[in-house]
Amino acid sequence: MSSQSQPSLLHRYKGILFSAMSSEELLGSLDSFDARDDDIFLVSYPKSGTHWVAEVIENIPNAGITLTNPIEWGDVSKLEELKAVPSRRVIPTHLSYEMTPVTVKQKKCKIVYIVRDPKDTAVSLFHYYRDNPNLPSPDTWAAFLELFLKGDVVYGSWFDHVLSWDEHKNDKNVLFLFYEEMKKDFVKSLKKITAFLGINVNDSEMSKIARNTSFSEMKTNAVKENCDPNHTICALTSDRNLVFRKGVVGDWVNYFTPKQKSVFDELFTEKMRHSDVGRCLKEYADADGK
Repeated sequence: MSSQSQPSLLHRYKGILFSAMSSEELLGSLDSFDARDDDIFLVSYPKSGTHWVAEVIENIPNAGITLTNPIEWGDVSKLEELKAVPSRRVIPTHLSYEMTPVTVKQKKCKIVYIVRDPKDTAVSLFHYYRDNPNLPSPDTWAAFLELFLKGDVVYGSWFDHVLSWDEHKNDKNVLFLFYEEMKKDFVKSLKKITAFLGINVNDSEMSKIARNTSFSEMKTNAVKENCDPNHTICALTSDRNLVFRKGVVGDWVNYFTPKQKSVFDELFTEKMRHSDVGRCLKEYADADGK
């Protein structure tokens, strides 16, 4: 697979690759989106845990929220559709900070940003490319990794995406969540989410949320709900069966050669050397012994 293969599946907007499921007209009209003060945005680079956090928020009792389709999914009519969604809207997206609608920034909407170890993200995105008919199938893992490192994949460079949001991690309306921390201590992460959203949840409710949003439960429910186009969270597919693969930390060791790991780590060190998020991800990796 090259970045130019199967061009009908992908297109570039402002130098970044997008799926054809995100029309150029819609991407160019995002700044006309009318954000509301109580909107919540779930943001991540693809394959970082957006579905998991969306399921968590949906399972919070009496949260009074409505989960929408991704803001960049479809054509320009999406903006009109979103106007009809009752408050409080929870809107998923894989957009970088720069491409996020200006009204979201002006109104300081609450933003939950989910970040995951980039090696695991790369492996998960490789399988997504391979299994998703809306994306060009890669020839090999090595070929895909080369594109990933160059940022020649959907939504561009992982490094650029994360760093664009890293600059705003201390904004009062932004909550950074780490996939690895959610796996290690789910209740701690859940408490961060509910406190950030201003929702009270008791211990019994937390236990129920944990059960309902376990990986096995979500994967089972994905099969049941797959026919529901209104339950699309990723702008790269409406097929929920493609979303949940393994849901583990550290699967990258089964794919990266020592040379690939060395090249990746060198780039990570170069790009993330001034980033607190980079330091946190390295600490999680070191703690995991990988």
